[in-house]
Amino acid sequence: MKKIFVLTGEPSGDKLASKAISKLKTKNNEISYLSVGGENLKNLGIESLYDLNEITFLGFTKVILNIFKIKKKINYTVDKIIEFNPDILFSVDSSDFTLRISKRVKIIKPKIKTIHFVAPKVYVWRERRVKKLKYFLDHMLLLFPFEKKYFDKENLKSTFVGHPLLDVTNSTNTDNSELNTNKEKIISIFPGSRLSEIKSLMPILIKFIILTQKKGEDYKFVFHTIEHLKNYLSNFLVKAAIKNYEVISDDVIKKNKLSETSFAIVKSGTISLEICNAGLPSLIIYKMNFINFFIIKLLVKIKFANILNIMANDEIIPELIQSDCNHNKIYQVFNEYMTKPNLRRNQIDSFNKILKKMKTNGTSSEKIATILNDEIKNL
Repeated sequence: MKKIFVLTGEPSGDKLASKAISKLKTKNNEISYLSVGGENLKNLGIESLYDLNEITFLGFTKVILNIFKIKKKINYTVDKIIEFNPDILFSVDSSDFTLRISKRVKIIKPKIKTIHFVAPKVYVWRERRVKKLKYFLDHMLLLFPFEKKYFDKENLKSTFVGHPLLDVTNSTNTDNSELNTNKEKIISIFPGSRLSEIKSLMPILIKFIILTQKKGEDYKFVFHTIEHLKNYLSNFLVKAAIKNYEVISDDVIKKNKLSETSFAIVKSGTISLEICNAGLPSLIIYKMNFINFFIIKLLVKIKFANILNIMANDEIIPELIQSDCNHNKIYQVFNEYMTKPNLRRNQIDSFNKILKKMKTNGTSSEKIATILNDEIKNL
């Protein structure tokens, strides 16, 4: 029986990987799997070497503080992959972690086919990485069409497969041109999938909600999170005595809530694509410690954090980053969008044009599954 090791480094990667592997399982049921994964891969019956929480660290300083723990995990993971001896090592996202492992595995076992999905953001910084990647990666699978030129330049095989979060065209029933005053006004909030992100953003979001309630505005705030962080996030809201909120982690319930949502406040990251694909106007928030932010400002070569803004070369979705990420500023932008229907309409029209460029014929998950299946059949 052929074998695939699925290597992820955080919940978003686990979700991306699971979509592709789910499709692959329908094409080929003669494959054995092992992983470093989370809830989504577990739901497919794929065992993980350890809990993703053990390797999910946010920011440069957190990585530095946990450097020995990370090295130990990398050593352990490499040993277990070699022991499993897969035909394919399929790594997904979290490149600073997963690609370190892929490199070491390739050196020890060069016959293992290394395929990586979600290219390092070479369009943001460290473009020179591509020169190194070609020596230990066999195939790079790309989220966005504009990335391909960076890998073609170095003759590293790459394929634009699109983004799994765009596989399904969602449509909300919310009339974003007018808020229905007879219905509850639901605001969806995505405070992040990492403990450190929630610690950073929840105090700010609670102040924002308190501000809306002081002004007598009648909104229901729905917090979208993952199962193992649900209680932790809920404790913030209980301690602050926030009224009229809900915390959800089930994906089916999340989709249903999005269909009733008027606006979303979203931590910068992959989830923004899902929100836009659901046809929802939103604003982006993010905050990190000063040292991390200073380092990133020195290194990055782009103006925006959000991929849709990057592709549009314009801030079509408002970004409140670092010092702008405070409760007063969030309320100011949020209130402007909620009281001006044309702003919501214009944002939706703008991001829909960008989304069209990011989609492929067929689903990205299907394309990845086909590539993995073809590769494993040819081994």
